[in-house]
Amino acid sequence: MLQVIQHQKTGAILVEELPAPQCLPGGVLVRVLNSLISAGTERTSVSKAQSSLLERAMKQPQEVAKVLESVRKDGIKATFRKVQGVLDSYKPLGYSASGIVIESQCTEFKPGDRVACAGNKYAFHAEIITVPKNLVVRIPENVAFDNASYTTLGAIAMQGVRQAGTSIELLGANVAVIGLGLLGQITVQLLNAAGSRVIGLDVNETLFIAAKKFGAELVLSSDNNAVKSIEGFTRGLGVDAVIITAATDSNEPVDLALNIARKRGVVVVVGAVGMNIPRSPFYEKELEFKISCSYGPGRYDSIYEEQGVDYPVGYVRWTENRNMQSFLDLIAAGKVDVRSMTTHTFTVQEAAKAYDLIMGVKKEPYSGVVLSYLHQEHTGNARIVPNLKSQTSNLKSHHCHIGFIGAGSFAQAQLLPPLKSLKARMVAVATNTPITAKSVAERFGFENFATDAEEVIKHSDVTLLFCASRHESHAGYVIRAIEEEKPIFVEKPLAISHEQLVLIDAAIEQYNGHVMVGFNRRFSAPFKTIKEAFKNRVEPMAISYRVNAGYIPSDNWVQEPLQGGRIIGEGCHFIDCMVFLTDALPVSVYAEAISTANGKAQGHDTVIITIKFSDGSIGTLQYFANGDSAVPKEYCEVFCGGKTAIMNNFKTVEIAQGKRIKSYSFNGTKGHQEEIRETIGSLQREGRFPIEYNVLRSVTLATFAAEVSLQTGLPKRL
Repeated sequence: MLQVIQHQKTGAILVEELPAPQCLPGGVLVRVLNSLISAGTERTSVSKAQSSLLERAMKQPQEVAKVLESVRKDGIKATFRKVQGVLDSYKPLGYSASGIVIESQCTEFKPGDRVACAGNKYAFHAEIITVPKNLVVRIPENVAFDNASYTTLGAIAMQGVRQAGTSIELLGANVAVIGLGLLGQITVQLLNAAGSRVIGLDVNETLFIAAKKFGAELVLSSDNNAVKSIEGFTRGLGVDAVIITAATDSNEPVDLALNIARKRGVVVVVGAVGMNIPRSPFYEKELEFKISCSYGPGRYDSIYEEQGVDYPVGYVRWTENRNMQSFLDLIAAGKVDVRSMTTHTFTVQEAAKAYDLIMGVKKEPYSGVVLSYLHQEHTGNARIVPNLKSQTSNLKSHHCHIGFIGAGSFAQAQLLPPLKSLKARMVAVATNTPITAKSVAERFGFENFATDAEEVIKHSDVTLLFCASRHESHAGYVIRAIEEEKPIFVEKPLAISHEQLVLIDAAIEQYNGHVMVGFNRRFSAPFKTIKEAFKNRVEPMAISYRVNAGYIPSDNWVQEPLQGGRIIGEGCHFIDCMVFLTDALPVSVYAEAISTANGKAQGHDTVIITIKFSDGSIGTLQYFANGDSAVPKEYCEVFCGGKTAIMNNFKTVEIAQGKRIKSYSFNGTKGHQEEIRETIGSLQREGRFPIEYNVLRSVTLATFAAEVSLQTGLPKRL
């Protein structure tokens, strides 16, 4: 399929052949007929990528702060790789589209349905998109696809109007709209349909004709000279509400809104404007200042948008989905006219010309700019495509041929660089999003990229699979790899439930499968140094491992119940370190979590887990999510036979014996590169992975036991 994308480093707008996405669970797969370029939002987004790095830094100081924090925590080298990864990637464009459902994984829609779609993570300028059901609405039969492509922008305008007041409050009210671009013109129409007396303001007077056509009774230049005219129009009262739909860094729209609003009026900010709000006018007029959140209630709520859980209509009348449907109803009833707002239509292949128009490269007036996909009956639905920039002919004879599943930020920072440095043949990579697959393929030299992991698993040239997808999918990919008789390295965790682990056990037994889990810390230089220091021990160990894990909000994917939780997902790392140091398996686990009334605190993220090992050793894992990030993340102490070792965040190791302390310094890396090197080396030399499956299984069972102990309050024997 074709998709419009932008290269983050050069800012170039491209139309590229990408693999078609798979249909989201609980969503639909849509063949796009039209998509709308939101000139204001997309112009800002595109211009950022076309700015120099210095200009970007000046415009986005918060991003600079993140980079500096990353340098502090992860070091310059790792941070540099992250930044390069972002710059060498592509960004999707678009968030408002219309088309026909070609596959459905929900009961609300069926193939053939005419739909409008929303979402800057879903409704791209692409021939095929996949969208969760709460961001999809049916198009009335008398509404054309090109008009329906305005639905997302219409919902944004509608939410701004709803924030200004109820239909009763707006009837006959004086309402000013500051900013008469596409969003402002739609807002004018909505207010006119609600019976308001509308005043339109903008710095560009060429927009006044359209605003009058759409129902503005008074149009004025957006400056303080408008105040007297508005005073006269409102009979000295001032406006009841101001809706700001402008896009500017200036504070002038807000200042003007304060001047023209009546006492106890409402100011609603819909567009991106400066908001250095002076206190005095607000205090004196008792103004109500509101920020309108995009399409409406549900926006940025992953439970609503991604999981499809709706808000009851009795409590939330106008969700973002219901706003979208309402806007389409207004088009169908002829109360909103978007057709006359469309000044330009381009085919998707001509997308670069469309962006030249909105970026001002092509000097020509415009309003609504729509992309057309009328050629799409010829579009392929392939979910794997060749990377034409790959140059791997000199690697064809290499006997390590890599297939990679899931390639997010972690994989790109920690797993793929060492694989690339080993000059393995990179055969194919699969990610859920087409654009990420393309970015990763080009950056790391994969010959093919896909959106369907099955294409990678079954690829005839792939001899070794890597999996770094979300946690709940690990077990399924491991089983499929084993069934295809291909060894697989899977990032932790191996599985998130006993049921999954049992299925993996059965597959390994049936097919003599080979599995490796990404327990990288045991391969790091600090832990190898500690292991060497205790190589002649004859007594059990006592180990204390403290992890300043950090807070992860409840709406992050890691916290979703389907992902298994942080103890199963990350705690396994530290238990594996104890197994590595003791050369013994866990036999008993007891866990306690904090009890808190703080609704934002995740109780099971702050725990102490005590483990007894088969050789008599004991270990405590103190996994804390309630600390300060200034404290280094990991600290481990090992006591045994009159000797003590202390590991401080992979930077130093101190070995104390005979009242003397010997110190070792390290670079802070956690063993990922060594892990990859030993994994591939062991497989090539000995035909097996460096960690035996019974160890991987035992560590996984220990995390399950910790969760059971947290639930029951009792120790759990393995």
